[in-house]
Amino acid sequence: MKKYLPKDKKEWMRMLKNTALILFGTFVLAFGIEMFIFPFELVTGGISGLGIILERCFENVKFLSGINAEIYSTVINWILFALGFFILGKEFAAKTLISTIFYPVALSLADLIIHSRIFGTHLDLSYYIDTPFYGIALITATVFGGACIGAGCAFTFLGGGSTGGVDVVALTLSKYIRRIKSSVAFFITDALIIFAGIFAVDNILLSLLGIASAFVCAISVDKLFLGETSAFIAHVVSDKHEEINRAVIEKMSRTTTIMDATGGYSGEGKKLIMITFNMRQYPVFTQIISSIDKNAFVTVHRAHEIDGEGWTYDVTE
Repeated sequence: MKKYLPKDKKEWMRMLKNTALILFGTFVLAFGIEMFIFPFELVTGGISGLGIILERCFENVKFLSGINAEIYSTVINWILFALGFFILGKEFAAKTLISTIFYPVALSLADLIIHSRIFGTHLDLSYYIDTPFYGIALITATVFGGACIGAGCAFTFLGGGSTGGVDVVALTLSKYIRRIKSSVAFFITDALIIFAGIFAVDNILLSLLGIASAFVCAISVDKLFLGETSAFIAHVVSDKHEEINRAVIEKMSRTTTIMDATGGYSGEGKKLIMITFNMRQYPVFTQIISSIDKNAFVTVHRAHEIDGEGWTYDVTE
């Protein structure tokens, strides 16, 4: 257990900062879902979409009729967390543990803020459902709901964590079906949830707005976490370059380029590793570096464009 604890003040501060980002991101995610998504039954994918679908499907079942989407989404989140632990391993579980624990608390806190008039104003958009302002409220929920979910995910990623949820399903697909890349698996998973929502909600307008909200979510993640691109390039100088190289290949399924380098001040020969990876692999990359060589010199910058095997085409194409 001790080997996972920070060893100095700098590491403790980094851990506290990352934990704060994960908690804040989880709260923003939960607030967006509680305020904008659940009241209007917008199926945007993810566990919130599954929660809405299950609530609709079982609303006429006597012993399940009192269970709402919030409870379903919380239960699903924990079930998928357990599956992720056994299927994807301890590292994935560790990245999602904080968010999984805090998510139901964040939902309750968001509900309290929305309905308590804590800011002296009415935050409950469902108030407008049976009023002439319903259309405006619905569009507002579509845009801001997607933006909040995307922002919450982005802050969680920046903290080196993961929101878990249906990511487990997508990563499992890409793990056991080699021809399906992780990016395609994520798209398939969310697309199936949205498609199922069309029949469960039985309102094509809400379904289309759910799709629109999912696009807003994707844009929000891109702008907050990625800037203008979804790809990163990292340069790593480390005495443990062989271990890092092996871990990148095994855990990230990415190849590397290893180059000879010379220290400008010391004149000593070094090895420089160049690694390219996408948004969802960023937490894995940081975990690899911190666990193998915390003293490695690392620079990470966004790539304007990447073409080649593993990006614009597969090796089998």
